[in-house]
Amino acid sequence: MEGVRETKEDKWGYPVRTTSSACIAAINSYYHQILSYGRNKAVILDASRSDPSCVLANTLAANFLFNHNPSKALSHLQSASLQLEDASCYEKAVFRSISCLMDQDVDDDVSIESHREVLKDFPKDLVCLKRAQLLCFYKGDPLLSLKIAEQILPYNEHQSYMYGMLAFPLLELGRMDEAEDAAKRGLQIENNDFWSQHALCHVLQNNCHFKEAVDFMEACSPSWMSCSSFMFSHNWWHVSVCYLEGHAPLEKVLHVYDYGIMKGLDKKDDTPEYEAVYLDALGLLLRLFVRGHLSVIDGRLRNLANVFTNQCHWHMEWLLDLLGLWALTVTDKTHRANDLLCSMKSRLGKTRESKQHAMRKGIKLAEALHEYGRGNHEMVFHLLGPEFNAFHYKMIGASDEQIDIFNEVWYDVLLKTGRSSDAIREIQKRINQREGLPFLWQLLEKAYSMEGAQSETKSSHAADKAKLLQISYFKESNE
Repeated sequence: MEGVRETKEDKWGYPVRTTSSACIAAINSYYHQILSYGRNKAVILDASRSDPSCVLANTLAANFLFNHNPSKALSHLQSASLQLEDASCYEKAVFRSISCLMDQDVDDDVSIESHREVLKDFPKDLVCLKRAQLLCFYKGDPLLSLKIAEQILPYNEHQSYMYGMLAFPLLELGRMDEAEDAAKRGLQIENNDFWSQHALCHVLQNNCHFKEAVDFMEACSPSWMSCSSFMFSHNWWHVSVCYLEGHAPLEKVLHVYDYGIMKGLDKKDDTPEYEAVYLDALGLLLRLFVRGHLSVIDGRLRNLANVFTNQCHWHMEWLLDLLGLWALTVTDKTHRANDLLCSMKSRLGKTRESKQHAMRKGIKLAEALHEYGRGNHEMVFHLLGPEFNAFHYKMIGASDEQIDIFNEVWYDVLLKTGRSSDAIREIQKRINQREGLPFLWQLLEKAYSMEGAQSETKSSHAADKAKLLQISYFKESNE
């Protein structure tokens, strides 16, 4: 027998040992907060307060607290373990998966597999799917993320939030038509599914339908007032990048930066995700820097660099460390930039062996961004090597859209070091994938111009193509 305590059912219909209806209500509310990117995930603490002996309540509370209060998280996990004998099979499975997730000595593959085991027996647990997909994201493995989503899709075909989680790995795998269908299906079920909105924007953006993406997201934006600082700022980041890539007036881009992305700092979340806001802000400013707009963004960039002089913002995310390092370097905060880079390197020896290869690649990219910020473009080239492709660095925890800026940095480096032939080859590869991006054609024009008179016709063609695209997007905005 599993025990004698009363059993209730959670949102998914799975058994939870508790005598408290308030506990179950708080657990279900927590599920909703996670899947809807809500601002009150701390409601799970109400569950453990309502029934301190409930294994599921304490386990989920431990997961919620883990990143910002590890000692309290471990206390909740210990409380869950003391009651484990009397827990339901479902609670035990969730406990095992979250215990793996919180154990720094457990490999990510093992943790992902423990979540897959939960979903084999309890396939309606979409919050478990969300945790598993997050692990896959930071591992840079969208195929595995898709397989896990497809594993439980037959059990959740009419469930809110299922299809946004299906769409994201599809788009990361370049299966844009399928991703678009999944995102639209998600929005049919729940119009305010922010992850489905986000996925559809990804698809439109990838396909260079910039105005359509902006119109769609700005129409959705009133609903974002209820979502977390991460989702609020990140959706606005997509809008800003669409404006930038579609060659809208620079004022439009900066307006979204100031009143969209940075407004995420004003959100009153239970656990403010300020680092995610800074990540989006720096990601946009680096794009503007590569496009030659340093004088326009200088004040904003210095404000963000000042944030990263405080090491409490270090090591939250690999991608954020990389962008923060660049910001410190390019604003001449040399000593603090060196400190951050040294700190990143020192963490390598403290990491389990299975992750060290990925971290070494991240360190190499960090060193290159450090030199890029100092203007040492030849050194950047030698650090990254002639075969560099940013999409091979997804282990830093970035989507294709987020990581593509490092390809743009690479093209800039090739041009500034006089490697026009290499630049032409690499830019043309990317144009073959995203033909409708004006900036790529501008870079191609520059590269051909460096080749001399023999490439004058090709340079002229690239310039004409860039101008044609520039006047086709946001035409009304430019008039």
